[in-house]
Amino acid sequence: MAENVAPEVPRTRIHEGDVLEPVQIPVTRETLVRYAGASTDFNPIHWSDRAARAAGMDGVIAHGMWTMGAALGVVVHWVADPGRIISQRARFVRPVLVPDTDEGTQVIVSGRVTKADDQTATLSLDVTHEGQTVLGRVEIVITQENS
Repeated sequence: MAENVAPEVPRTRIHEGDVLEPVQIPVTRETLVRYAGASTDFNPIHWSDRAARAAGMDGVIAHGMWTMGAALGVVVHWVADPGRIISQRARFVRPVLVPDTDEGTQVIVSGRVTKADDQTATLSLDVTHEGQTVLGRVEIVITQENS
């Protein structure tokens, strides 16, 4: 799913100040069609420019839940164990406009551990598209133990 991701290295301990380097996640219209099928969210703003414009948008947008899930996928890869994710929260700030081109666009995910103790660590993410925040107040709580 994510491009430019470092190989999985199991992190036995996460420390305050640890950095999740920027990861570029490609998103195309094909990505949206596949996600629509998996999620059964067939809202036409995610596949029809005409419907998206009628709804007041500049064109087709990515599903918000796809964007949030893609960002979480980067973290799962970073900790190398999906069982370590305790919770995730995010605010939808801005839609991701997906052009009808072969290359589509990309979402960039980066982050920093803002808090860590013996049991858990809290990772704050920056999730952007074309230099603008698309998810705000993204925090993921991770257990220090592998599942």
